[in-house]
Amino acid sequence: MQNENPITESAVQTAVAAAVAAFSDAASLATLKLAKAEHLGEKSVIAKLNSLMREVPKAEKAATGKLMGQARAQVEKVYAAREGELAQEAAAAQLAAEAVDVTAAPIRRQIGGRHPLAQLQEDIVDSFVAMGWEVAEGPELEHEWYNFDALGFDQDHPARAEADTFYIADAPQLLLRTHTSPVQSRALLSRELPLYIVAPGRVYRTDELDATHTPVFHQIEGIAVDKGLTMAHLKGTLEHFARRMFGDDAKIRLRPNFFPFTEPSAEMDVWFPNARGGARWIEWGGCGMVDPNVLLAAGIDPEEYQGFAFGMGIERTLQFRNGINDMRDMVEGDVRFNAQFGGLV
Repeated sequence: MQNENPITESAVQTAVAAAVAAFSDAASLATLKLAKAEHLGEKSVIAKLNSLMREVPKAEKAATGKLMGQARAQVEKVYAAREGELAQEAAAAQLAAEAVDVTAAPIRRQIGGRHPLAQLQEDIVDSFVAMGWEVAEGPELEHEWYNFDALGFDQDHPARAEADTFYIADAPQLLLRTHTSPVQSRALLSRELPLYIVAPGRVYRTDELDATHTPVFHQIEGIAVDKGLTMAHLKGTLEHFARRMFGDDAKIRLRPNFFPFTEPSAEMDVWFPNARGGARWIEWGGCGMVDPNVLLAAGIDPEEYQGFAFGMGIERTLQFRNGINDMRDMVEGDVRFNAQFGGLV
């Protein structure tokens, strides 16, 4: 007796109809994928019917196989078509959600800007680069020899005391540099003559933070070593620099003073025509001819070469150039302070 065919056309059509209905009802790609797993997966009705092919009579295998193949092809075609429709709908919804109203007023947001100290330091450096000078840098963690000894500071000089200088506890010969002059020492030892360098940078002293002092501040120092340099060259250089910083009517005057690494030494005042409260002389920095002993420490013959050096604080320059009463405003991070200088856009 011949076995009956377990795969009937009506059963196949019912499975196909159920799959097509499920795919058509799917409202999203996620639900469509769930429907696919249910109607085309390993546990689907179509898969179960297909597993019965081994029981189909031999004479009917070809026709039944064709029936099953057409059924699966129809279901997969409907699935692909519905998947394309839902993908288009999702893309359209995303575009609608991300639409930009070009007629709406823009939202202006402030972006960051450079700190006025950084801007001023760059302007100062540019002034000297324009005169043909080079920029030099050095470490902020410095050796005592470069910071003091090479510059002629006596062993009992007050600047060496812990009350003025930050020393490193586990390395007593290391300190946070108290000025950028060690850069000059390093340049004298490592560069060829003639030498014209300017050294901007951060320095450290044990001052309390108040209206006129800060324990961390910035200096700009310069040194020139060449044949035949005199105080006249120093004065001319600094007067040109003063005019770049304070206007064409600015000028300088030099008052005798003492610094360990220059001889003769002078305190430099600048005549600031646009000072708040009226034009006046303002103390700006120190300068002088490089002490011959400093040149000798660097292996330079002071009979053949002479030099001059100078230095001033960048915070102090910004403070009196822009009429800032309290130096703490420069370090407290208030964006309203920066905004005065065009530091925000």
